[in-house]
Amino acid sequence: MKKQTNSNRSEKIASKVQTLVAEILQRNFSDDKLISGVSLVGAQSHGGMQFVKIFFYAHDNIEATQKRLDEITKMVRFELAQKIDQKYVPEIRFVYDDTLERANRIEELLNNIDM
Repeated sequence: MKKQTNSNRSEKIASKVQTLVAEILQRNFSDDKLISGVSLVGAQSHGGMQFVKIFFYAHDNIEATQKRLDEITKMVRFELAQKIDQKYVPEIRFVYDDTLERANRIEELLNNIDM
């Protein structure tokens, strides 16, 4: 049997945290207009799995959404502690994912190239 690597374990933990946080946001903050418009699009584990960055996308009010997510992070982490089956609960940080905007900008630039 192949031994599981740390990076593989980190990816699994980050993915599990992302899924659980999405459930928490949906269940506890569905009436919050800013939070209900958020999509969690990825997660990365850092610092020996002590920290998890959760990447989100929002259609508008990005700064207000980021501020609101920062405000509820402690509540979300408390709920996460109730659901996760680990000895330690990682710190979480929400980070805006601008991949879609960058992809649109690249497509726009490519379309404007004279051939």
